[in-house]
Amino acid sequence: MSEQSQPQPTLPRDLPAAADVVVVGAGLAGLACARQLARRGIDVVVLEAAEVAGGRVRTDVVGGFVCDHGFQLLNPAYPEVQRVLDVGALRLQPFPAGLVVAGAEGRKVLGDPRRSPGLLPRTATSLLHESTGSWRERAAFARWALRAARSKPEKLLSEPDLPWGDALTQRGVSGALRHRVVAPFLAGVLGEEEGASSHQFVQLLVRSFVRGTPAVPWRGMRAVPEQLAAQVPGIHYGVQVESAGPGLVRSTAGDIQARAVVVATDPKTATALLDLPAVQSRGLTTYWHVSPEPPTRSGALHVDGDRRGPVVNTVVISNRARSYSPDERALIATTVLGGDPDLATERAVMSQLALIYGRPTHWWELIRRDAIPEALTAMPAPLEVRRPVALGEGLFVAGDHRDTASIQGALVSGRRTADAVLAELGLPAVPREPIRSR
Repeated sequence: MSEQSQPQPTLPRDLPAAADVVVVGAGLAGLACARQLARRGIDVVVLEAAEVAGGRVRTDVVGGFVCDHGFQLLNPAYPEVQRVLDVGALRLQPFPAGLVVAGAEGRKVLGDPRRSPGLLPRTATSLLHESTGSWRERAAFARWALRAARSKPEKLLSEPDLPWGDALTQRGVSGALRHRVVAPFLAGVLGEEEGASSHQFVQLLVRSFVRGTPAVPWRGMRAVPEQLAAQVPGIHYGVQVESAGPGLVRSTAGDIQARAVVVATDPKTATALLDLPAVQSRGLTTYWHVSPEPPTRSGALHVDGDRRGPVVNTVVISNRARSYSPDERALIATTVLGGDPDLATERAVMSQLALIYGRPTHWWELIRRDAIPEALTAMPAPLEVRRPVALGEGLFVAGDHRDTASIQGALVSGRRTADAVLAELGLPAVPREPIRSR
């Protein structure tokens, strides 16, 4: 399995002895925070242990194939994305607003006819089949989804919270539609299939899915942090932070004194550096396969309604993201729960993929496996949507674990933290940028 990455070069400058603010971590939250501070004219230094920006949002090129760090999508409907990114420059490649549900009786297509009208005929046919749920269950699900889509976030967050599985049961979504369609789809989004995540959070996700069409940038998900990093001076790559305390950051490249210190690393590192309570995370593993030809012409996400193996979702990503393949070969991304797979899991994945696509898979080549034990921050009920970012004594923490487990949450957390830092320094917050038209 050969792998070729494309790192950004480490900046040659020596580490300064002092700065107004030191941000530890150049993931989305750290970059968003540093960007806001730089807009106010603050002298900010960003320290990143890796050789590239992005944290969990990054991309490698393997034999010419574009492989993100796990299967990821960007929803351009996120308000913070529209504020801080030039979405047009990303050259987004959208995916169908639909889902293919595979089973012993074939593949059923369920799509949103408003955004993917080409899926309407197959969706209508699939709705005639009992494997997609009863008419009563479908009506209950439609009422639930439409309400989430039309409600303001403030209203959704003001209601009592409970696990999403219990909430759907109360609303009459507990039959074939729930177990064959909704639960497999949400498993890949939440990193769990027990129905334990916050119902409020799931409603926010549904709202964003209905309002936007998830996509990937032409150059892969790395284009998102690269665009943010281009707006942040003073990023130092390959620097491992050893401790972060009030007014002082110690690292492998030297010590820096600072008026404020922001820790914007992954949750595990942040809690260790700041001695905070542990943050629960969920693991995912993504397999990247190459096939001489695509097993389907569809670019929609596939799930296995019969649950015949560990796969929670799979997609021929090159069918919609043409830039992800250097030639006519197909690139398939497949995700399973858990971040510690073994050989037995890998074999089961291959067998299940043959069932899902209805095509043999023995000639597929595995070019990359992303085993990510802490891929997603858990969002249990009741949801704590705005956790404190100011810890006192000039220490701050940023990350999606302070807001919601999403790109939106990471970016909002960075902005909130920057505002808190500016308040600590006695400076006004940077005015929030308007939402750009898409």
